[in-house]
Amino acid sequence: MRKMAVWVVILGGVLCSEALADQVNLKNGDRLTGTIVKYDGENLVLKSVFAGEVKIQWDAVERVTSDHPLYVTSQDGRVLVGTVTAAEGVFEVQTSDAGKVALAKDAVRLIRSKEEQAAYEAELPRQQQAVWSGSADAGLSATRGNADTLIISLGSQVARTTQRDKLSFYAASLFARNSTTGVSVTTAEAIRGGARYDRDISDRLFGFALTDLERDKFQQLDLRLVFGGGLGIHARRTERTRLDIFAGGSYNREKFSTGLTRNSAEALVGEELSYKLSESTTLAQRAVLYPNLSEFGEYRFAFDLTGVTRLTRQLGLQATVSDRFQSNPLPGVKKNDLLLTTGIRVTFGDADSKK
Repeated sequence: MRKMAVWVVILGGVLCSEALADQVNLKNGDRLTGTIVKYDGENLVLKSVFAGEVKIQWDAVERVTSDHPLYVTSQDGRVLVGTVTAAEGVFEVQTSDAGKVALAKDAVRLIRSKEEQAAYEAELPRQQQAVWSGSADAGLSATRGNADTLIISLGSQVARTTQRDKLSFYAASLFARNSTTGVSVTTAEAIRGGARYDRDISDRLFGFALTDLERDKFQQLDLRLVFGGGLGIHARRTERTRLDIFAGGSYNREKFSTGLTRNSAEALVGEELSYKLSESTTLAQRAVLYPNLSEFGEYRFAFDLTGVTRLTRQLGLQATVSDRFQSNPLPGVKKNDLLLTTGIRVTFGDADSKK
């Protein structure tokens, strides 16, 4: 009789815990129970008693039901607290003050459990402080013997980030020499640099101002000086993906070694994407189009793609593809310059800080 009573208590505890658990129904018919930890816009994390934390791709989820209050952050910055039911791309939050609130999937940025939200709020004072971080890249390629070549590429990025704004600086240079014929010939000599300031106006809207400088011997370009600014939106911000789309205007002054100086007003429109492929590998891509407003039909285009695989916290391997196109170069100068560099990246400061 005593053993039966024990089994009844155990069975009752199991059934009660099952009844109070959050539930996730998958499209393949499986059902998981546990406690929802967080949702980052791409993956749902569920903590199960027997399996620990389970990461579930949202595309595999058919329905979610929470029995515990969750903190739902929308794209416009609102935070709703209540039990959540999600199905067919709609999140319904049963709040205590506003009743039931429905949000489309694209309107939901983050979901956190009570514990996750408390940890996030405890971290806010540190996030609101200015954080300096950056990296330095170096690449070297050399041959001796039948071929005598030397290629050196250097780069650096530094940023000061707070919760609301970001100030960043960058510089990159390339030098290449070929002495195969017995005569030393410089085949590449270019340097680029600049600064940019971003300031959030709202949770999704931001403003920016920039300045860029560039020198390229083989474009006969002594100096290109660009001042610009505009507005942008944070189109997507999750733990793995960040996408910004922006537009504005700029002033471009070009001085060439031939003595020619060109001044022009430009529009600018572009996008910037960062994507975390894995815990150690990230991609960063940026593309900007500069239509010339002083000479209609002319334009510039800049594209950069960098992949970094982290070996240690400070050391990694990087590869960069950089393309610069100008529709109206000087006579005898090609319109397009494509550059591929690989090398070592050293990070410093709070390398994991994100804006």
